[in-house]
Amino acid sequence: MEDYTFLRQLADSWGLLLLVVFFAGVVIWVFRPGSRKTYRDTANIPFRHEDRPAQDPSADDDIQADDDTPADDKESRK
Repeated sequence: MEDYTFLRQLADSWGLLLLVVFFAGVVIWVFRPGSRKTYRDTANIPFRHEDRPAQDPSADDDIQADDDTPADDKESRK
C-alpha cells in the first residue's frame, strides 16, 4: 500500500471522526451550564463606558477622575 493511499484512508475515516468529536466538544463547552454569565459579560464590553475608556482596576487609588472639563461641554455629551 502506498503512503498516500494509507494516509487518505486514515484521514477519511479517523480524521472525520476526530473532527466530529472536536466539534461536539466545542458545542458542549459553549452551551455548558453556568457559561451564560461569562458570555453575557463579554458581549456587553463595548457598552460599559459611554463617555471615556475604562480605568485600569490595578491602577493606584490616588488617581482622580478628570473633572476639569467645562460644564457646558459635559451637557453637550448628554
